[in-house]
Amino acid sequence: MYRGRFAPSPTGLLHAGSLSTAVGSYLEARSRGGEWLLRMEDLDPPREVPGAADDILRTLEAFGFEWDGEVAYQSRRHGLYRAALERLAASGQAYACCCTRKEIAAHARRGLDGYVYPGTCRRGCPGGREGRAWRLAVAEGERVVDDRLQGAYRQDLARDIGDFVLLRADGFWAYQLAVVVDDAEQGVTDIVRGADLLVSTPRQLAVYDALGLPAPGYCHLPVLTNAAGEKLSKQTLAPAISTGDAARQLRAALELLGHVPPAGCESLDDLWRWAAANWSLSRVPAGPLQLPHS
Repeated sequence: MYRGRFAPSPTGLLHAGSLSTAVGSYLEARSRGGEWLLRMEDLDPPREVPGAADDILRTLEAFGFEWDGEVAYQSRRHGLYRAALERLAASGQAYACCCTRKEIAAHARRGLDGYVYPGTCRRGCPGGREGRAWRLAVAEGERVVDDRLQGAYRQDLARDIGDFVLLRADGFWAYQLAVVVDDAEQGVTDIVRGADLLVSTPRQLAVYDALGLPAPGYCHLPVLTNAAGEKLSKQTLAPAISTGDAARQLRAALELLGHVPPAGCESLDDLWRWAAANWSLSRVPAGPLQLPHS
């Protein structure tokens, strides 16, 4: 059975970009007769906004989303991540790293997503220093993500990313490990999310392989941008969506995803019924898309 999910982070409130992702993820799951899970990715307490998790849940309910089962919280799943890291360390696929960001910047070149880690600690921390973080040792060679919307995406992890972090030096779990462990444990078969995360997908496939887990299918929806061409996000001060105007904002999200409800389809119930009957991934543009002025 198809099992999808939506996994917001409570580092801020939902905005138009996160709404369109939720809508696409939800409709793809329902159109395929599947389940849709909700998971709160609350693994970075210093960046979290107090009350944001509860506000996200209230907003999704007000917009008419219905998820299956209980909401999962990453902050309650540390044992799963620890067990996965111990497996990777025991098999020699993960290793402790003592390098600071300053040291890495001084000796590494820029890659697709920050500095390419040069493998300094692969054979042990130099000079008897203690490891601060844990990294996955990546293999050379190209990985191909067969994305249902974006097509084939290719990346050579060793060349473009380097050995990446699984457990951060500050003691917090890295997204790349936690998301794989969660999706595998929850039985997620298909992931529909924003195209800004496509660059991290090969890293996640490497974690699936290292843990001997089957990988899900992927579909990366178009990213929404503001007038300056910046991705809508908390960092670019994207305004939060309002539950007092839910029907209009749902219609706007559907239109951005290539689905234009007919005139007279105005209420939340009418919009969801129409969307469920008419949803097709073939209508969704690959993007990116600029959010129209309201």
